[in-house]
Amino acid sequence: MPAQYPLHPHIVLLFNLTQFSPMLYLTGFPGLETVEHWIFIFFFLMYLMAISGNCLILIIIKTNPRLHTPMYYLLSFLAFTDLGLSVSTLPTTMGLFWFKSHGIYFGACQIQMLCIHSFSFMESSVLLVMSFDRFVAICYPLRYSVIITGQRVVRASLVVILRGPIATVPIVFLLKTFPYCASRVLSHSFCLHQEVIHLACTDTTFNNLYGLSLVVFTVMLDLLLIALSYGVILHTVARLASKEERLRAFQTCTSHLCAVLVFFVPMVGLSLIHRFGKHAPPAVHLLMANVYSLCLPCLIQSYTVLRPRRSAMPSASSWVLERPVLSH
Repeated sequence: MPAQYPLHPHIVLLFNLTQFSPMLYLTGFPGLETVEHWIFIFFFLMYLMAISGNCLILIIIKTNPRLHTPMYYLLSFLAFTDLGLSVSTLPTTMGLFWFKSHGIYFGACQIQMLCIHSFSFMESSVLLVMSFDRFVAICYPLRYSVIITGQRVVRASLVVILRGPIATVPIVFLLKTFPYCASRVLSHSFCLHQEVIHLACTDTTFNNLYGLSLVVFTVMLDLLLIALSYGVILHTVARLASKEERLRAFQTCTSHLCAVLVFFVPMVGLSLIHRFGKHAPPAVHLLMANVYSLCLPCLIQSYTVLRPRRSAMPSASSWVLERPVLSH
């Protein structure tokens, strides 16, 4: 176009956004190329366990009418978020170790990080709703069926599902507006916002502050509310007269409490390492990222579902967190 007819800045920005699609490069485990086939087998088994296990949970809950209760609805939403988190990292991780495919287009990287962060925020919120379920079950057992209904659980879960993508879309979309340096190598086998943002060759203060605020007002707030709910639960349990009742009441929360620790410790640790541990060894970044993406769905699935109830149950599909029946 002739110089005397310059394009409007907004049109130039839109043109750059539609044409912007640089190639990023994923990495596996540097220095371990000779044993990558064993790493692939391990990753494949972990993905198989996470995906098949969570699919089995969803199928059992859907096909068994006896499990159509608020508690099992929450369990199905937790399995759904774990399944989504596993599927989000599966293509690039398996492509890297199986086909040696290190490149990923920026648009595909954006979609992947949107899915990973969205499902992470969803899972945090589901664990919060489950802690409220435990709080009502122990502190107000006689009113449990009135307060916790299937309709309320479904509504709360829909809000939870929408919160993650809505909060994540702006920060992921803004990544396309930044110029990127020559080095476009990521240190993981999948894309994370906190890592891609470090490749930008411009001021990223807004994205950094937005991302930090997002973590504080979603994940950290959820963790604080979960801690408060367990504080009240412990206070209520301590007031029970019988030691046997106290032990039984607290045992109903152990699976959920373990799931909370397994989810939040790697997630917070990964976020802190990317923001403040720039000089940490690459092995630390790789370990935290893979624990978060691979081990997390399997461990949460084991803690919340595969622990059988201590009381006799009619079938294996009844493995789940049990609701206490206490008298005040």
